[in-house]
Amino acid sequence: MKLVYHSIPLVLLAVAFSNAVYSKNKLPSIEGPYFGQTPPGMTPEVFAPDIVSKEHRDWTGWFTPDMKEYYFTRNNRKARTSTKMMLKLVDGQWHEQVLDSGIGGSISPDGKTMHSGNTYRVRTDKGWSEPKSLGAAFKDIPIMVLSVSSNGTYIFDEREVTGTIRYSRLINGKRETPKAFGKQINSGKWTAHPFVAPDESYIIWDSEREGGYGKTDLYISFQIKDGVWSEAINLGDKINTPGPDTGAVVSPDGKYLFFNRKFSEDDSDIMWIDAKVIEQLRPKM
Repeated sequence: MKLVYHSIPLVLLAVAFSNAVYSKNKLPSIEGPYFGQTPPGMTPEVFAPDIVSKEHRDWTGWFTPDMKEYYFTRNNRKARTSTKMMLKLVDGQWHEQVLDSGIGGSISPDGKTMHSGNTYRVRTDKGWSEPKSLGAAFKDIPIMVLSVSSNGTYIFDEREVTGTIRYSRLINGKRETPKAFGKQINSGKWTAHPFVAPDESYIIWDSEREGGYGKTDLYISFQIKDGVWSEAINLGDKINTPGPDTGAVVSPDGKYLFFNRKFSEDDSDIMWIDAKVIEQLRPKM
């Protein structure tokens, strides 16, 4: 695996992604957790403006469990480019890396596996391995996003018009055949981009369905008992807007909910909000 690594601090980088030209930037030194950003409250805010969220269609990223790496995608519709990015904490200073195409995706709770579509990579002493197949049971499913729990359960969608969210558990060390969730989750015109909590207590995904606030809203379902899921709960009008709100991810420390908000055809930003919003919606047992 080849990485294009730039040892210059992020403060000095202004990236022209189409030709990898770098020049100085006036940003202050980028240090500390979450790129030195002031944490949000119960109202969503743009995450790391001019560092992560720029004038592109930036897509929700994933932190590694040690919070020292952040993987995300930067799409430039005008230039017709899609660039895999990583921000890496080195000696207390964040640095920016442009990754080879294909690297990037969801990170497992233990930080040892990266999932992208129908493939996965494992962490090695030299970085990430070459992609490996998920196996025959998954080869004909056009997976977009796969999220994995601490127990190894896969929750994933498919690249279709309406989409279907499925799961596959590890039972006695063997991977079961993928199964579709019920109508609590698989309802509406569009169902995609699932995130499962490490303890499998909830799933967040986006869907276009009746009663929503916009084109695509974020929903959550809580696991009431083993294999039984609550009805979908809309995350509310503070998170969901008339436009598409998609791609939810909760930080490894469980403190913040990240998601993607589209402002125009050429611009979407990564948003974040205090993860207490999840607990406020959790059914009282």
